[in-house]
Amino acid sequence: MSEWKKTGCVLCAQNCGLEILVEDGKMSRVRPDRDNPRSQGYACRKGLNILYYQYPKGRLTRPLKRVGEQFEPISWNQAIEEIADKLQNLIAAHGPRSLAYMGASSQGGHFEASFGASLLKALGSQYRYSSAGQEFSGSWWVNGRMLGKQYNIPVPDEHETEMLVAWGWNGMQSHQMPRAPKVLREIAKSSDKLLIVVDPRKSETAEIADIHLPLAPGTDALLIKTMISIILKEGWENRQYIESHVEGFDQVRGWFTDSDRDAALAVCRLEKRQVIELCRLITSKKWCVHTDLGVYMGRHSAVTSYLINMLAAICGVIGVRGGNIVPGMMMPLGSHADERSAKVWRTVATGMFPAAAGFYPPAVVPEEILNDHPDRLRAILVNGCNPLRSYPDTAAYEKAFAALDLLVVTDIVMSETARFAHYVLPSRTFYETWDGTFFAWTYPQVYFQLRGPIVEPPGDCLEPSRIYTRLAEKLGLVPEIPEEIVQASSGNPCNRLAFGAKLMAWAAKEPAIRSKMVLILEKTLGTLWDSGNKAALWGLLMTAQRDVRENAVRAGFAPGIDQGDRMFQAILDNPQGLWIGMADTTKPMAGLQTKSGKIELYIEELQDEVTQLDAERERQALMPAPEYPFILQAGRHMQYNANTLMRNPAWNVGKRACTIAMHPGDAAALHLLDGQRVQVITEAGCEMGELETTDRVRPGTILIPHGFGLHYDGEVYGVNVNRLTKNTHRDAFGTPLHRYVPCRIEAD
Repeated sequence: MSEWKKTGCVLCAQNCGLEILVEDGKMSRVRPDRDNPRSQGYACRKGLNILYYQYPKGRLTRPLKRVGEQFEPISWNQAIEEIADKLQNLIAAHGPRSLAYMGASSQGGHFEASFGASLLKALGSQYRYSSAGQEFSGSWWVNGRMLGKQYNIPVPDEHETEMLVAWGWNGMQSHQMPRAPKVLREIAKSSDKLLIVVDPRKSETAEIADIHLPLAPGTDALLIKTMISIILKEGWENRQYIESHVEGFDQVRGWFTDSDRDAALAVCRLEKRQVIELCRLITSKKWCVHTDLGVYMGRHSAVTSYLINMLAAICGVIGVRGGNIVPGMMMPLGSHADERSAKVWRTVATGMFPAAAGFYPPAVVPEEILNDHPDRLRAILVNGCNPLRSYPDTAAYEKAFAALDLLVVTDIVMSETARFAHYVLPSRTFYETWDGTFFAWTYPQVYFQLRGPIVEPPGDCLEPSRIYTRLAEKLGLVPEIPEEIVQASSGNPCNRLAFGAKLMAWAAKEPAIRSKMVLILEKTLGTLWDSGNKAALWGLLMTAQRDVRENAVRAGFAPGIDQGDRMFQAILDNPQGLWIGMADTTKPMAGLQTKSGKIELYIEELQDEVTQLDAERERQALMPAPEYPFILQAGRHMQYNANTLMRNPAWNVGKRACTIAMHPGDAAALHLLDGQRVQVITEAGCEMGELETTDRVRPGTILIPHGFGLHYDGEVYGVNVNRLTKNTHRDAFGTPLHRYVPCRIEAD
């Protein structure tokens, strides 16, 4: 028996629509889904190779316990009982600061985060680590100060823009926008639009751009400060917009008056004429900016994000059509956490705070484990990520994870991180359960797709929501559910509205249960549906915030007490996904949530770094050390890498998927040849791999993709770039500076 089933890709944040042929209970073929309203029949080669994710060798099917140097299979009851017992003992002896949750990082599913965070909160801990904390701490913190909430991410309104500025973003390879390659080509070919790329190297996106500014690596912040200085000197700022929508302009204006523009542009290695032309364009056109890891993980990371937002504000393109707008969303990607509040924890060894919408930066984890503080980190629950290949400084992580009292890893395979665990718990894949993501990065429509299970899980694999709920139940953290509520959730089909009425009545009588609602939903509707994720979505929609409900009305869901339930049913009835909301386009500033109701430019904590940013200091700082004459850009986005989800190298057979790339001139100077084995050496360590010479790499730099160095079928495939990154090489917000790692390269 065979059937094509609608679903979505889980390998990047765009989650393009897919159709998968299931034959005799197994996924066998993949094609793009033309009915998906967001991806519209587009899918890249990653999604079309999704079978390699679903069917890796070494699939875990039973819980495992470390016994000496080996792992032995155990029952779920034994695993849950022993983990719960160890957690109770650790917290009793050392307090809740000894525990952290590391998850919410999957490109294919965010629901596990609700359950992991609920368990963590119930145990009294605030320590949530994620890839968002790794990449966006500085950027999202800046958004929190300027736009009101850390999860207020101003996305480019690319379809209405006159000019798209790709700053440190190679969308032709990394996507991060629906149908990115197609959209970028359309803009580049249009006679009415412009594509501008600011990037040190000649990326695939730069190759099709109208204008490419190949600035020197690490000079982004200096360039933007200089551009603002030029704009203000010429009087090109949008004064009417500033007066109406910006707070604090007079406090920051003086930061840009005394800069030596010519000297700064010389450090940036850019022609003054070209920079002035860009300044003229962005002050005369409707433009939007798309940033990426070239900004987030480069030198002066947070300040660069700050200055980009400031540049957009003085040009008048934040909260306007064709500019950058905070979109509508089903649910924010995290929660706002202001470190100025005494209620927000700082880590005990590094004093770090959760700058990325409630998530802490993973770069500090080794130090938080390897210290003598009585409140040091001793136990970590890991789900949906692989820290020993995804986070900086593999050597530091290996040493730290080996020192933990308890490491529990939930995964589908024995990952590099799982090899250090005390317990490894087998998870269902994203195609064996109900799941979805909340990357709400479209405007004005709000899109959502709930992917249903299309094949059965093997063995004893469980949805992470069930795993965390069972742990919480064993720990005595799930309240006793009244029998009438259990009965109301057991009918098939279930009268969801009647169940909801009884549940809300109980919550009104006992407000304390509200923080554990996802666990309660998993024990009730989740049991009926074999999915806590599906139950959590129903609960989310039934209690949706006003803006979500108002957006839903504009998308055709009439108001009423049953609106959330109707939205839920529409999502189930449209497995290809649907527009579940529509923002009010007459109020594009509605996403601002600052006290003033305006974009707040002045951030006291960043004043010194901005004002001290000048040509001479940067020239001195950028001078290479003799032992490390090159700059490694760690983490190259390519069509051949997908974080660590695609472990079987067969999906890239015949491709040069993981190379050490450098400019041909640099290779010739070192007497190195394309294809030979070389070693890259940094302060953190050394890795060896195949050299690729290409003029797409800027002279003086080295590029290595991320997501490799994986153990598969008895061999290690590719270069683990995080052996070359130091976890202490980071900014004040914990963001590792992966795009500026001093290194040298030698023949193997």
